[in-house]
Amino acid sequence: MKTPLAADPHLLDSLDLTSPHLHARYDLTPVWDLLRARDEIFWHPPRNRDTGFWIMTRYADVAAAYRDPVAFGSAQGNVLDVMLDGGDSASGRMVSVSDGQYHAEVRRVLMRGFTPEALAGTAERIERVVHDLVAAAVAAGQCDFARDVAAAIPLQAICDLLGVSEADRRFILEQTSSSVGSESPTATSADAWKAKNEILFYFAHLAETRRYAPAADVVTMLVEADIRGRRLADDEIIFNCYSLILGGDETTRLAIVGAALAFAQHDDAWADLRSGRVDVDQAVEEVLRWTTPSMHQARVAREDVDWRGQTIREGDIVTLWNVAANRDERVFDRPGEFRPARTPNRHLTFAAGTHYCLGAHLARLEIAATLRALRDQVARIELLAPPSPVFSNFLGGYSSLPVRLHPHR
Repeated sequence: MKTPLAADPHLLDSLDLTSPHLHARYDLTPVWDLLRARDEIFWHPPRNRDTGFWIMTRYADVAAAYRDPVAFGSAQGNVLDVMLDGGDSASGRMVSVSDGQYHAEVRRVLMRGFTPEALAGTAERIERVVHDLVAAAVAAGQCDFARDVAAAIPLQAICDLLGVSEADRRFILEQTSSSVGSESPTATSADAWKAKNEILFYFAHLAETRRYAPAADVVTMLVEADIRGRRLADDEIIFNCYSLILGGDETTRLAIVGAALAFAQHDDAWADLRSGRVDVDQAVEEVLRWTTPSMHQARVAREDVDWRGQTIREGDIVTLWNVAANRDERVFDRPGEFRPARTPNRHLTFAAGTHYCLGAHLARLEIAATLRALRDQVARIELLAPPSPVFSNFLGGYSSLPVRLHPHR
């Protein structure tokens, strides 16, 4: 398990939030608590990089920044490492790293595939898949919940929507797991770029196939989209597929793993869920708040902005730490406790404003299906060994979770 990092004010002078090892090995909750208590935003100086960046940790600040795309733009990127390396190569050609009219128009096209009505059939398939995965894990006696159960749930759903064949799904999972994080502490940036390129090449081929053989999937939707009288270019289609597969697979998978771990560690919460005293949909929201798989989002100041006594200069990188905002005691009662019945629960796990997560409804469906399958088939979740963390400064969670799922008698 992660070791809480002591909230020593002097530590802030040397803390390197860009380090994947820092996030993998330490629980930074005491650090976030200290930063939020100071009622200011913070400048993180360059550490092994050429550029520093601003840190926002308070719920009010993070939410306000999300809702102000005029002052804080996404077009140069939304992940810290990418921003520090000069910006996203898909800038202005991928919905997650674009602003204004282009963002609104492409998002409108994509949303047609992610409405509750469009996902009705997907929701039914998810329920069946999750039930069978949990049943197999129960029958096996013990399993790695991350790899044997959680890995297949969001992967199946987003691959269904994008039209990825069954034969290719394991390959896609391997690449998405390496593109913005890693299960290995020795992974390099070159490994991440290789994985990203593999995904891009895959969808380039799939998009070309859909031009001649359309299907009922989101790739075809992108190929046939009409944006102010023009078709999307090849790179726009490919980049948006990359964004969807990454967002639809990695973050939800980590939330599902985190849910199993949280209920394994909180017997009372598990008993409340099993007995029906806690509503599944309420529990889903607490899982999302508690796990916060996308630890941060990054923005660039599009103009000079005065914020809590500091001047953020045009061109400065600003990081919005969802993982800190979701533990803000000004918004959440006893935020350090896992409370599945928590209400209200207005977490920022899916961001806010114009860039609110496209796949939020799908993610909720997948987590809810997992909780129902566990509730209906499992008496107790026993942790067999410490979980293995993801090495990333963007994604938070665990890549391995050895458990025994004790069946109902």
